[in-house]
Amino acid sequence: MNDVSVHTLSEDQQRTLESIGEILRGTGVDISAAKIVPPQNKGGGVAAVLGKAGSGKTLLLARLYQGLKAAGLDIVGGDYEARRRREQRTLAILAPTNKAASVLRMRGVPATTIHRILYTPVYDPEYEKIAEWLMGNGDRPEIEELTEVAMDRAAAFYKQHSSIPGALAAAGLRGSDFITGWKRREEPLDIGFVDESSMLDKRQFDDLREIFSTLVLFGDPAQLAPVGQSGEMVFDELPDGKKFVLHRIHRQDQSNPILDLAHALSKDDLGFQDFERLVEDASRKDDRVVLSGRVEAALMARSPVLVWRNATRIRLIHAFRAAYDAPDDHLLPGEPLICDGLELPLKHRKKRLDLEARGLIKGAQVVYLGPGRRRGFSRLHVVGAPEPQLSAASIVKIEMPGEEEPFIPYAAHMGATFLHGAAATIHKAQGSQWRDVQVFAPDLYAAAQSGRVEAGIPLWKRLAYVAITRAEERLHWVTRYRLGKPTTSLGVDDLARPATLALEQAEDC
Repeated sequence: MNDVSVHTLSEDQQRTLESIGEILRGTGVDISAAKIVPPQNKGGGVAAVLGKAGSGKTLLLARLYQGLKAAGLDIVGGDYEARRRREQRTLAILAPTNKAASVLRMRGVPATTIHRILYTPVYDPEYEKIAEWLMGNGDRPEIEELTEVAMDRAAAFYKQHSSIPGALAAAGLRGSDFITGWKRREEPLDIGFVDESSMLDKRQFDDLREIFSTLVLFGDPAQLAPVGQSGEMVFDELPDGKKFVLHRIHRQDQSNPILDLAHALSKDDLGFQDFERLVEDASRKDDRVVLSGRVEAALMARSPVLVWRNATRIRLIHAFRAAYDAPDDHLLPGEPLICDGLELPLKHRKKRLDLEARGLIKGAQVVYLGPGRRRGFSRLHVVGAPEPQLSAASIVKIEMPGEEEPFIPYAAHMGATFLHGAAATIHKAQGSQWRDVQVFAPDLYAAAQSGRVEAGIPLWKRLAYVAITRAEERLHWVTRYRLGKPTTSLGVDDLARPATLALEQAEDC
């Protein structure tokens, strides 16, 4: 966990902090004095903090969170929500994907997904008493189904992790025991911070504006806009007085060569070959940039190769499976998947909400752990979810080169649908980061040759910017259609099994 308080803010960060602070003060929250004050208006509307990678958006978000927490705001997450007093002020910090939310949580910011704010769980009244007790809002209840030892286990877990579902699971309960359903949020919230807001589509944006009276978007205007929005992002429509721009801070990113390459893409006269020479130069000076003549299959198991074209993605997936001797008719434990949505009829709305709340939303990264106990079920690890391991009815589709219909090794009648995740399009990768990222350069060259432009910027530059900024520690720039075979077999030993939920307890999803 990073201590953001040790960083000195740059001039534009400080200026933006003061501007957002002024908006919040108008709503009745003074972060400089860490107190609630009489409001001057009902809400602050929508504002945006914009900047490219390395500009300090996350640091500023964390500072604002600390200030609001110190002022006494109730932090609302995707967990159980206690009964609130009418005058109690609230803050929620959101991200479009599990992985983006988990990146913030690793930095000490209690983020959750947008879905977990739009929909709230309905708890069984008996177990709601336990939740209120754990949060310090009531006396220790007596529950016939739970022993004193189980209650002590729940208390010890909550003290360490501050998770109500996790504490109840530690007591031996399944999610279906204490969560009886899901409902659309009825009560509004005060302040919402949304990270990775360049991924928001108009419908999500409208949903959030219905819930929050004050909404602050944090986004990177250099990324790719959501599909179907003609290159526009939701913050583009805001007036200039509501948009605050941050610039790159070299002293905080410690001359990161990956960010150097990302920012070089803003030069108007930079061509693709010029950029590849910059990558080559960086690779000679710093091992955080690797110029590679082949894709490494071992890295694909946990971070997808990033490509532009679907045909390339499908070919690389089959090369990965062949490298691991994966059979045609089933998956190996450890194979990566990407959730492609839920195939459930309207009458199964509760089941849909439950699966989405557990992290199975479109675009979620998942690792296959093995078959479930029931036919058509798969045991899964949802990357970035607070309780990542579950078992769900699954429809796994493996697309075939040159064929319209995919091969389906696993198929429940209905449930969560998955595509293979050893390779992914750069569009799908937005909002995620991995320690090592392989970017398939021949695809970006093809984008450059196409001459396509998006929002006034050559498409290949937008693709390259998004792809290389997905790398947290090391960028692998792959130049050829070759695959390096793994030296070890595929497995799941690297995935820590949480104490919050046993796999066999989740077979009802």
